[in-house]
Amino acid sequence: QVYLVESGGGLVETGGSLRLSCTVSGLLFGETTMGWFRQAPGKFRLGISCITPKGAVIGYADSVRGRFTSSRDDAKNTLYLQMDNLKPEDTAMYYCAAGGFNYCPESWPLKTEWVDWGRGTQVTVSS
Repeated sequence: QVYLVESGGGLVETGGSLRLSCTVSGLLFGETTMGWFRQAPGKFRLGISCITPKGAVIGYADSVRGRFTSSRDDAKNTLYLQMDNLKPEDTAMYYCAAGGFNYCPESWPLKTEWVDWGRGTQVTVSS
């Protein structure tokens, strides 16, 4: 069985930083493309980052590019999201996801492309 467990969320002031982690078991993490998604109340869940095995290719949504950095430690089966210069509009539940592919497809920001999900970790940015 595949498990993805996010951690590291919390309450932070505007301009602050947080680092999210996602620990994965039950799949070949080193061969799997991973993603970060977020969902604010009343809005769709959308991808903000896609990272291929070994971090060879990393894609970002325009809304976070330059502020967020995705990375992975394949030896630890762990995915990370470093979030800097946080804004109130970054407030959302953040999810990690595992894809059934080893590249970042053009449609990676869409929830339907991904196979396995964690339960999420809440990030709240106060103004």
